[in-house]
Amino acid sequence: MIRKISIKFLLGLLFIFIISFIVLSQTVQAFIRTNNQDLITSELTGLKNNSNVYVRQAFLINHYSSNELYFGEMAEELGSTLKHATGNSVGVYTVNGELLYASDKAVFQQQEHSDLREAVAGKTAYSILNNEPETSVMFSYPVIIDGAKVGILRYFKDYSLLYQQSNRILDVTLYITLAIFTAAFLFSFILSRHITLPLGKLAHASSQVKSGNLDVRIHLRRKDEIGRLAENYNDMIDQIGRQISMISKDRDQLRELHQQEKRFFDNITHELKTPLTSILGYAELIKVNGERDPVFFEKGMNHIIEESRRLHTLVLRLLEVSRQVKSNDLEAVDAGAVLKDVCESMAIRAQRYKKNLRIHIENDLWMMGQSDRIRQLFINLIDNAIKYSWPLSETEVKGLHADGKIRFIIDNPSDAISEEQLSNLFEPFYLAHSMNPEQGSVGLGLSIVKSIVDELEGSISVISDNNHTIVTVEFERRTAAEEAGSL
Repeated sequence: MIRKISIKFLLGLLFIFIISFIVLSQTVQAFIRTNNQDLITSELTGLKNNSNVYVRQAFLINHYSSNELYFGEMAEELGSTLKHATGNSVGVYTVNGELLYASDKAVFQQQEHSDLREAVAGKTAYSILNNEPETSVMFSYPVIIDGAKVGILRYFKDYSLLYQQSNRILDVTLYITLAIFTAAFLFSFILSRHITLPLGKLAHASSQVKSGNLDVRIHLRRKDEIGRLAENYNDMIDQIGRQISMISKDRDQLRELHQQEKRFFDNITHELKTPLTSILGYAELIKVNGERDPVFFEKGMNHIIEESRRLHTLVLRLLEVSRQVKSNDLEAVDAGAVLKDVCESMAIRAQRYKKNLRIHIENDLWMMGQSDRIRQLFINLIDNAIKYSWPLSETEVKGLHADGKIRFIIDNPSDAISEEQLSNLFEPFYLAHSMNPEQGSVGLGLSIVKSIVDELEGSISVISDNNHTIVTVEFERRTAAEEAGSL
């Protein structure tokens, strides 16, 4: 049951419009249809009279014993002449309706219409053919000479323009009717709106609050009971919104803490994997060679001890982070020496992949930083280069002075990386070579590298050119005086 006065009013108006529109449309259509038929009948009557004049003249000039025979012999000449005289397609038929000549065979050889059957019966008739957007008329009548029927003439006349104009008149009528309805509808809407809008707003706003939308407010410039009700409603929603906002903030803080904890443990897991892999590699080689190579045995044991200490440092850092203790102390670090040491330890990992490292590192590549963080940076970069370079390939590692800075370059042959992939390389969990990732790789290495570079106020870039992936890292260089002062 409809309970809104405004809706009842609008539905009544809509009903009146529909009835009025149907009546008006049917009346106009009937008027136009009758007018078109009268116009067509008048034109076709004139066409018949003019054609009869020509046919009679032709029969007066030539006298045949059989007018019907003569009509058949002159069918082509008669049809051609009438076509040029009237500008319409002409068909000439026998008294039995058999086609003798057609100026346009495609038109007159199609399925018969009622006009031809009426002409065979001795009547004048026409059929209207509607093939949107074209409208045409087939007009047939018997030819009478000296009181005897000698044949049938049939015309094909195009009335598309007439019916197109009629359709335009119908369209204009429709548009005028719609315009009148729209004006009446707007007037009625404005009138009902002034009466029912305040209560409608209150009903709608309460529905929105019920659905969980607390942003809705009611603004009424009224001083009566409805105005006071709207003010009280707004105050109530404000109070509820403040309470929910406090709850949402607490929820978001808990969610952010959870995400930070997850990212932290993902990073730590990734950092623990690399030294463990290196330790495992040396341990396996020592197990195979035993003590037959004392120099390698000593080197391997030292590396295992060094990586174990680094693992210990990582665990301590984990404890520091868990206590929310962060050290920002920086010191002068010879990054070139750190890189050499990392390359020496990562060479064993490269050999396991049957790959090589080619190293060119200049001396005195000093910078401000933390030795462990710089080592972590280089380990991740070289580890990535080894994992994703081509089989049996060689990765080139450079450290040099350039433009007042120290620059580190890791260049390895690999599959091409698209521009879109390059732009996402430093995103957590993103794998550019996702079709063939290393087992256990989760795409955190370069994310960690980017965070270290940002922490040390450096810059990093990656390019893919001629099937080579080139990573370039730059830091501010310290002078010799600054190095001595820091020591």
